[in-house]
Amino acid sequence: MKTIKILLSFALIATLFTSCYTEVVVDDFNNETPISINQLLRSHEIWYVDINSTIGYGETPFLQKAFTVSFINGVLYANNNIAGLGANGNGYGIDVGEYDAYNMILDVQHDIDGFSTFDVYEVDYNTIELYNPNNDTSYFLDGYQRNNFDYDFVFYDNIHYFLQEYEAWEKTYTSELGALNEFDNENYLQFLPGGNDSEFRSSQDDTGLNANNLQWDYTGIYGVGNISGNDLLKTLTLDYDSLSNEYFELSVITDSKIELFHPSSETVYEFEGRGYIQYLKSDGKTKGKKVQKDKKRKFRKDKVANPRENTRV
Repeated sequence: MKTIKILLSFALIATLFTSCYTEVVVDDFNNETPISINQLLRSHEIWYVDINSTIGYGETPFLQKAFTVSFINGVLYANNNIAGLGANGNGYGIDVGEYDAYNMILDVQHDIDGFSTFDVYEVDYNTIELYNPNNDTSYFLDGYQRNNFDYDFVFYDNIHYFLQEYEAWEKTYTSELGALNEFDNENYLQFLPGGNDSEFRSSQDDTGLNANNLQWDYTGIYGVGNISGNDLLKTLTLDYDSLSNEYFELSVITDSKIELFHPSSETVYEFEGRGYIQYLKSDGKTKGKKVQKDKKRKFRKDKVANPRENTRV
């Protein structure tokens, strides 16, 4: 009988101990400390600005022009240019301002665009919403680490911006093979900011001139398109009213050189960028050069999926 009582006592103690342990674990789980805003902003090295997901009719200039932003110890970095994407600032881009983060509020002092404040919301494990109460507009940022961010995808998906980042493109090579055609006479091209399809200008001035001294002979509309099955090859259509459209296959050789293949004549041209336009210089204090209008990313009807893996760095 005594032995039975002892066994019952051990069983009761074990049951109470298990109950207490379970209760402690549940309480600790329910009282888990939420992530701070600074931890949230630093949880990903690169935040891709998904311009197509923007909600609202207002605009926050520095987000409108940025492809990516990064928050590092109170300094705001951004990739505003396609040329050099993945290389500038070790992938972070350039220093464009300062920020302060507290109580799920983000205050940004941009070197050019001035002060902006945002309410910050964690949408999911790699997406945050920046809501600007001053213009009632939300921007959505997708988080990546530099080693899994697809710089190539962003580069080739935004070729139309890349073309706009030089004051002029100078023809430096024409293949010997290929039929004579009217485009042989064009020595310079310029692509003006304005979205997916916008204005271009061409000049027949002699090569070797400074971009600021060129006389532009023609202004028309251009368009950049995709080629099915080849993400690294694009189409470029130049609308010459008197000559009809000139159609090319566009490939990128370097961050300052492009190749244009003219299928109708089977001629290959190479153009090199002259007068790089950096939208905020690396000293973080002066404006970049401008051609006609400031560059600004716009909503695109052909919404594209987010970047995948990095192949450019």
